[in-house]
Amino acid sequence: MQRAAFVDEAQAYGDPFILPLTEGLARVEKLLGQEDALLLKAVAGHRIVGVVRASVTGTTGVVGRLAVAPDLRRRGIARALLVRVEEELRARRPELGALTLFTGAQSPDNQRLYRLLGYAETHRERLADHLVMVHMRKELDGAGGGVVRPEAAV
Repeated sequence: MQRAAFVDEAQAYGDPFILPLTEGLARVEKLLGQEDALLLKAVAGHRIVGVVRASVTGTTGVVGRLAVAPDLRRRGIARALLVRVEEELRARRPELGALTLFTGAQSPDNQRLYRLLGYAETHRERLADHLVMVHMRKELDGAGGGVVRPEAAV
């Protein structure tokens, strides 16, 4: 699912070797084996149609690898996954003060979704001549009100 979802990102950057396409099972297992690791999936019938990962560093939740099946985009799956991962992180770690994530500078749809859900750009990081990452952060209040609830979850 992850590879299918990130092919268009690789094409946009002209780089078939971006990490989501080359990441091996051993690395994923290692990441998910960490104490505060979280992996959520969205399903339609028997099919996995979306995934998102998260972890915690100090009082910050780190969201990553949000991916939706290419043929099912723009149906609210990514939004629902982000909302749910935020809820799960807050339930597990009420002291969280912020959530962070990053996306490619050439991924305006991703950036738009993140802004709609309360994330703001903090900085940009050039990883290669053709690859700039946009880092974003969402501040959370102490009462859990920083989590946006979807109107209709998948």
